Amino acid sequence: MHILAATDFSTRSQRAVRRAGLLARDCGAELTLVHVVDDDQPPDLVALETREAERILGEQIAAVAELRGLPSRPLVVAGDPFDGILRAAASTGADLIVMGAHRKQLLRDILVGTTIERVIRTGPHPVLMVNGEVEWPYRTALAPVDLSEPSVNAIRTGMALGLPGGARLALIHAFMPLAKGQMFYAGLDSDTIDRYVADERVRAARELAEFLEANGLDDHEKPVRMVEEGAPFQVISAAVEQVKPEVLIIGTHGRSGIAKALLGSVTEEVLRSLDVDILAVPPT
Repeated sequence: MHILAATDFSTRSQRAVRRAGLLARDCGAELTLVHVVDDDQPPDLVALETREAERILGEQIAAVAELRGLPSRPLVVAGDPFDGILRAAASTGADLIVMGAHRKQLLRDILVGTTIERVIRTGPHPVLMVNGEVEWPYRTALAPVDLSEPSVNAIRTGMALGLPGGARLALIHAFMPLAKGQMFYAGLDSDTIDRYVADERVRAARELAEFLEANGLDDHEKPVRMVEEGAPFQVISAAVEQVKPEVLIIGTHGRSGIAKALLGSVTEEVLRSLDVDILAVPPT
């Protein structure tokens, strides 16, 4: 297994490097630290920044406690950050990219997307965005399940990477009782509406159980299951507040063309809004 940790030498990136070191140690993985130098400047300056970046990366490998004793190497590439990271991931055969939480720039985020989002959108690699402080291996994990192949793939990838570890994995499934609004506007009493919602919750829980069994995710330690009413992002956000996981594991749905470039998604809203480490796994 190979892990690629991207760093711009900020505090956010330092947390990502430390988390990548812990994961590499737990998984027996090799680790590459990559820094991308802006190539839109004079060649002499690109060469100078490249040498300086190589020196700093070497110092980090020697100084960061989580990296000591690990097979680690520095890598400096030139280009745009997201493109350079993806080229580095391809050249090293990375199984996981680890990055620090992005600095929020509202207008640019809306029009272009953050570097992390662009890496996720355009690359085939699982990406771990590190938001929290790094103190120990992950002990609690939360995974949304929408009864789709991407959500199954995300959970399997997280398990393969050891993110849930031997700790508690909770699954959250959102359901929408579609007739609830019509029943309300038709003037039905609250008891009737509540019984309908309760029946829909039972149906959703049964579908979740059948889905997990069909995909071989119910054979080992049974994860905690939560089935909650509401829109996906609101349900996921509330579950993060309740469970307080150290990492959220979420699959992304494949999109292409202008939809991929401009339209929002639950995963993008999660990445921009929730203050928790997030593993985003693209479709196979």
